[in-house]
Amino acid sequence: MKKGTADIGNTFGSIGRRSVLKGMGGLGLAAVAGNFLASRDARAAESLNYMCWEGYNAPSILEPFQKQKDASISIDLITDSAGGFAKLAAGASRDFDLVSSDSPWIQRMGPAGFCRFIDEADFAGQFAEFYPQFRAPFAPLAFEGKATGLPTRWGWVGPTVNTKFDKLETWSSYAPVFDSAYKDKICLLDWGDWPIMPLALYAGINPYEELDEAALEEVRKVLRAAFKNTRAIVADLAVAQKGLIDGSFRALIGGGTYATSALRMKGHDYIQSIVPEPKNGLKQGIIWMEATGLIDNGKNSQIAADFLKYIVSPEVAKQLAITEATCNLVPNSKAEALFSEEEKKALQMDYMWTAWDNSQFHTVAPNIDDMLAIWQEELAAR
Repeated sequence: MKKGTADIGNTFGSIGRRSVLKGMGGLGLAAVAGNFLASRDARAAESLNYMCWEGYNAPSILEPFQKQKDASISIDLITDSAGGFAKLAAGASRDFDLVSSDSPWIQRMGPAGFCRFIDEADFAGQFAEFYPQFRAPFAPLAFEGKATGLPTRWGWVGPTVNTKFDKLETWSSYAPVFDSAYKDKICLLDWGDWPIMPLALYAGINPYEELDEAALEEVRKVLRAAFKNTRAIVADLAVAQKGLIDGSFRALIGGGTYATSALRMKGHDYIQSIVPEPKNGLKQGIIWMEATGLIDNGKNSQIAADFLKYIVSPEVAKQLAITEATCNLVPNSKAEALFSEEEKKALQMDYMWTAWDNSQFHTVAPNIDDMLAIWQEELAAR
């Protein structure tokens, strides 16, 4: 399969995880936020055009920087990584200074030719504050030995379990998804590639490697078996969360911490996202990450580099971690001291390195378009 085809396929995968944000009026909010921020001070000395996810555009994050730098920031809010990337690749890169998105798409700005690579010496102070796992050289954000961006938020994908109704030990593998004792007790999140990847891993297939027809057939078999035993396949996160809280669903598959940390922050600490034990040497969890990269638009803007340093600083990282829409871990180790014990518990900080050690790192999968097609075919035949 051609690399370009795989890229197109992953568009739908990235849309899936963020479908929850579409209901928040993302595009309308983007226009309002962009117009407001751009016009708040028409006389600002400098301007910055920023493409980002919900949360990165919070006034509490943007306004102090604007005031400090006498700058105006215009926001283009995106609801899926690949859609934002496609817009930049189609020529909009000339209009933007930096972007916050899922890490595979920040990395792909390198080969796409519109990345303004990070000067590791200039950002040495930022790398020094990161947990060792995220310090340079950081392979998931590298292209030809150069850094395409800095990590900003992260978490893991594995079974999310309501421990009022089930034991975590039961989910040391994905076996309950296929167990007749759990028939009509499982919810699969219809979020593109996110439910497919863990089920493929359970089938012994590494979805981040090139797959032949036999491997793709195994993916089909495992999805078909999961669908037969599943109560619901849900795209709406609120519906999935409600079912998880009231016990209609014993577990959610395909969301992990991105889908559940906000619930824990609201006191539902009996809901936990874990990763299963490795199976036959193949790690069963998945680490997802967001990152922020500078865009080569010919301006070489210093204020864009300053904002990148600002967004990963301990105090701003702490704000970025706890938002209304979702709550996530951050790479800055110094930010950890700023979290309350309740916030640390909600984010499952005591478990994060166990999850890291037992997980694959999410990248653009070579055969994601094939797997997404199989998902749709099996879903239609369900």
